[in-house]
This record gives sequence, C-alpha cells and structure tokens, in this order.
Amino acid sequence: MMGHHPLPEHGHDAGSATLDWLPPGLVLPAAFGAYLLLVRRARLRNPALGWSRWRTGWFLGGIFLLGVALLPPVAPFAHEDFRGHMAQHLLIGMYAPLALVLAAPVTLLLRTLPAPLGRRLTTVLHSLPARVIAHPAVALALSTGSLAVLYFTPLYNATTTSQAAHWLLHAHFLLSGCLFAYAIAGPDPAPARPGVRARLVYLGVAIAAHAVISQLMYGGFWVDIHAPIDQVQDGAEVMYYGGDLAELLLAAALVATWRPEPRRAASRGGWRGGVPARNVSGGS
Repeated sequence: MMGHHPLPEHGHDAGSATLDWLPPGLVLPAAFGAYLLLVRRARLRNPALGWSRWRTGWFLGGIFLLGVALLPPVAPFAHEDFRGHMAQHLLIGMYAPLALVLAAPVTLLLRTLPAPLGRRLTTVLHSLPARVIAHPAVALALSTGSLAVLYFTPLYNATTTSQAAHWLLHAHFLLSGCLFAYAIAGPDPAPARPGVRARLVYLGVAIAAHAVISQLMYGGFWVDIHAPIDQVQDGAEVMYYGGDLAELLLAAALVATWRPEPRRAASRGGWRGGVPARNVSGGS
C-alpha cells in the first residue's frame, strides 16, 4: 500500500531551472522551422500535389503541446507536484504524439529527400527490425506497459532526483507515444501494419491497461511514488480521464485515416513485386 511520503527533493535552483527550459525553447521552434522548410520544398518540387495545410497545422499543434508541457508554468509545476507530472506526461506522451503523427512527417521526408536517400528510407521502413518495432503490440508494451514499470517500482522516484533520468523519461514518453499513435492511426506508410479490427483491439487493450494502472494508483496498491496521497490520487484521476480522452481521439484518427483497399487491386495490377501499389500517404 502507498504511504504518505514527502515530496522528492529535485534540487533545482533558478539557474538550473532556466537550463531545463532553455533546450525545448530552442529545439521546438527549430523543429517547426525545419518542417516548414520541407513543406516549401515539397510544394516547389510538385506544385500540383502540394502539401496539406492540415498536416502543417497538426505539426504546429504538436509542437505547441510540447511547449506547454516543457516550459513554464507546467514544467515547474511538474517538478513540484505529482499532478503536474501527470499532466505533463499526458501532453508529452499522448496528445502531442498524436498531433505530430497526423502531420505525416515520414511522407513529407519521402517527398523531399533526394531519390537515393528516399530509397534508403523506404528500405529501412520495410526492414524486419522496423516492422517489429512498429507493430502495435510492441508499441503498446513500450508506451502503456512501461507505465507499470515506472509507477510500481522505484524508477519514478529516481527520475525526480536525476536531471538526466528526467529528460530520458520525457524522451521515452514522446518516442513511445509517437510509435503507438503511428502503429494505430498514422497516415504515413506502414508496411507491416495489421488491419483496422486488430488495431482497434490493441487500442482497447491500451484503454483497459490505462484504466487498471490509474485505479491501482488511486487505491495505493503496489505504487511506489514519493508524494502526498492526495496528489497521487488526483494524478491518477488525471491519468484516467485524460488518457481516455486521448485514446478516443486516437480512435477517431484511426477512423478518419482508414481507407479500404479495393478487393480487385490484385487482379488489376494493384500488386507489384508483392508490395501494394497503393499506400495511404495522407499527404493531402
């Protein structure tokens, strides 16, 4: 059972806090600027095809959500209060990844890279390691499954006393969240992605797992979090309701990005060398 613990001592003074917020303040605008440069190149290379403003808007939304999570006032609140940590976790690990994935960055890269580099990227996407990592089961284990390891072991408390561990946790939230959103509803090419029904099952498992973890956290079962009980319970509620909303949005994205493959494709030249000729790129 969870007991009453004092708040962890982060050891951040004003100077170190500024150093915490400086990297995202520089990296996030640079990332959006790079995306805009690629969009301009895509439009110049193929004016007729262009690039969807919705995709650009999704990327801007993802960058904005990351900025909200990693900059004041949310960032210092997350250092001091478990409820702030949980809000930050949802923004970095669920909401921002969905927006970034809907921006179809891989498709944009494929449209703008020189042909040799584009072929290399395509080869990587079709490789066995990429197919394994991008499978919804693996993405689910890395994103949702890792939460049990984080909150039911001393790992969370370790991240509150180490700046390096703290940033590694943020990176894990973001990358695993992007991977799961991509595996479930990403508009970018995914050669090994299972059908819609299978993906809905994996999404349902993620919803159930989030609910179980948050309820165990609220009840104090097996939880190893050094924070006041009221903060942990409030954080569990944030995880429960905020996670449900994020996963409903992911389900909506799955429905919106799903396109049925014509059954007659195989008999009319729709398959070339064992690879479907038509992929959903989501670029327009």
